[in-house]
Amino acid sequence: MFDQALPRHNVQLSRPIIEPENDRNAINCISEIEPRVAELIRLSVADNTRIAYRSDLDHFMRWGGVIPTNAEMIAAYLAAFSETLSVATLQRRIAAISVAHDAGGLTNPTKSLLVRSTMNGIRRTRGIAQKQAKALVKEDLFAVLDAMGESVKDFRDRALLLIGFAGAFRRAELIGLDVSDVERVRQGVILHLRHSKTDQLGHGRKIGIPYARGRHCPVAAIDAWLERSGVVEGAVFRNVNRHGQIATTRLSGEGVTLVLREHLEAAGLDPAGFSGHSLRAGFATSAAQVGVSSFKIRQQTGHASDQMLARYIRDGELFIDNAAGMLL
Repeated sequence: MFDQALPRHNVQLSRPIIEPENDRNAINCISEIEPRVAELIRLSVADNTRIAYRSDLDHFMRWGGVIPTNAEMIAAYLAAFSETLSVATLQRRIAAISVAHDAGGLTNPTKSLLVRSTMNGIRRTRGIAQKQAKALVKEDLFAVLDAMGESVKDFRDRALLLIGFAGAFRRAELIGLDVSDVERVRQGVILHLRHSKTDQLGHGRKIGIPYARGRHCPVAAIDAWLERSGVVEGAVFRNVNRHGQIATTRLSGEGVTLVLREHLEAAGLDPAGFSGHSLRAGFATSAAQVGVSSFKIRQQTGHASDQMLARYIRDGELFIDNAAGMLL
């Protein structure tokens, strides 16, 4: 049904899709490379990125696109979805098409003036503001934690939410933690990130999680979960069924979102707009609200610059010395 719902293009292309002989020769060369080289090329892109590119290319081809393609076809594709897909999604589709051409040694039509002008027109029409996950600020997190029980799943979920918040983790970073990544020190724990979205080459990063002064401590929570679960190696956060049985399989990224929304609803809060990213956003926003410097926030979040962190800082400071609050 999804395939049938896609608008089909009827653009008449001014030149053939297949490019000159040198492109075909490039494809032949790529097909004959050593298997080890092919494997290294595959590993140069993160699994999640590769899956996303595959999905984007599938959508383009279901519409009627082909690889290799040309600028006219890409522009027609963008126009067909200019009202139904977000600017960010369309930009990612272009990136996937670009990678497909570069990887094949093909002439890359995504860099053409026609494609760039089409995207600029869409941006001016639609705007470029991205839909963001709602930030789970400290007060709401504590309300969620206060409403939890003492089941095996509650032990896991308490540790998941507290560690996710205190470490300002992305979903993939949080669910990717293994027991061997947890180092106990006098001040709390050091969590070793082996890979992250901004560390595709695996240089690694250390995140300090200190003992908390308040009633909800992330260090105590992860210790309690590991003790209760009996997990001594492998994934820290695992699937737990409705009977309290702990699986060997790692919790999924979508599972983090489902856990958060489930407990928000149980605490009487509206779960709409919240996702696994809400923990990371909530940490940055809450830290900004109490005056933590952007440098110290970035040490925890791993953002490369203040510019990347800026939207959380802005949200967190909306009510600090607010002019309207001083007047009314």
